[in-house]
Amino acid sequence: MPQEAQRFIGLDVHKSYVVAAAVDVQQSLLLQPRRIAINDLPNWLEGHLQPSDAVVLEACSMAWTLHDMLEPLVGQVTIAHATHVKMIASSLIKTDKRDALVLARLLAANLIPSVWVPPPRVRQLRELVGHRQDLVKLRSATKSRLRALLLRYQIQPPPGDIGAPKLRVWWEDVTLPASGQLIARQNLALLDQFSAAINEVEDELARLSVSEQWCAQVTCLVQLTGIGMLSAMTLLSAIGDISRFPSPKKLVGYSGLGVRIHSSGDVHRSGGITKSGRKELRTTMIEAAWVVIQFSDYWKAKFEAIAERRGRARAIVAIARMLLVFVWHVLTTGEADRHSDPDAIARSLADWARQYRVARLLGLSRTAFIRRELDRLGIGQAIEEVRFSGRMNRLPPPGTISLSA
Repeated sequence: MPQEAQRFIGLDVHKSYVVAAAVDVQQSLLLQPRRIAINDLPNWLEGHLQPSDAVVLEACSMAWTLHDMLEPLVGQVTIAHATHVKMIASSLIKTDKRDALVLARLLAANLIPSVWVPPPRVRQLRELVGHRQDLVKLRSATKSRLRALLLRYQIQPPPGDIGAPKLRVWWEDVTLPASGQLIARQNLALLDQFSAAINEVEDELARLSVSEQWCAQVTCLVQLTGIGMLSAMTLLSAIGDISRFPSPKKLVGYSGLGVRIHSSGDVHRSGGITKSGRKELRTTMIEAAWVVIQFSDYWKAKFEAIAERRGRARAIVAIARMLLVFVWHVLTTGEADRHSDPDAIARSLADWARQYRVARLLGLSRTAFIRRELDRLGIGQAIEEVRFSGRMNRLPPPGTISLSA
């Protein structure tokens, strides 16, 4: 809290209006709660706020926009964690005016549980990742409708992806009533639209993955078995700035992969994971864990040892938690994982360059891109060739590709 703060202002934000209230450090009321139309808010803020003010509002869909609007006008802007505020100041009487006043008084008492305000680049990445996840869900739902349609008419589809382009001829020949043909045709058209939209978003994520803002961090992540470009960008969107987690334990807690613990008096027990924090961080790590136990003997042995004692479901969560600790270390140090094989890392870099054509975006050959990222990690000096496109490809000598290329 800035020492010079004279007024503590709480904003209760809604879609079409905001309720504002203010108190001083002694909790005396300075501004009666008042309702301001959202369209009038910019003018009201400029006319009433001062550099000595401290403002708080709860996290919501408009929080970042309002934060950016308020920041030049006041000494401090705090985004409150809505759930934690409710736990601190729950009441049987809830009104907009009361909520604004409670926020102001909690801020004056320095009792606001705040959330991290991501910079614009992280916000934009989160929007893209979230949009892609929404499109994938819509595509999956469309495929489910097609399967339900076939089941309704007792038609067995060929094996594989029901919406794959190679099955379109089969769909043209399948016998359905007129209503079923209409439903199938429209759902197949929707599949094409969703797939094209997903590809467009993934192309943008690939472009961002080799940008100056993200490339070094993505390289640190894709070296880990089970994490590709899309997984890396999802993790970075959720984590943001790794320096805000002073230890891997803090990152594990943020992911919701930590274990529930109840320890009070003579009662000591633990349960499942907390599932608090960012869901996409948790699910991405669990997906990576299923991949890593298939391709790494080291992780497979750990998984089988835990599964024998605690079952497969708990074992895969434990592997995801361990992997997240590795994620914290590589992002914090910016170095190669000591357990990784440089040849395997080179192949992962080749897959990143091939699948998303990122080397072309940088004006580099694929081999030059691989060498550049190996140099960034400080490994692979002895690697001269990497297999991709069905043949061995010679890499440039170490140190010959500038990181600014």
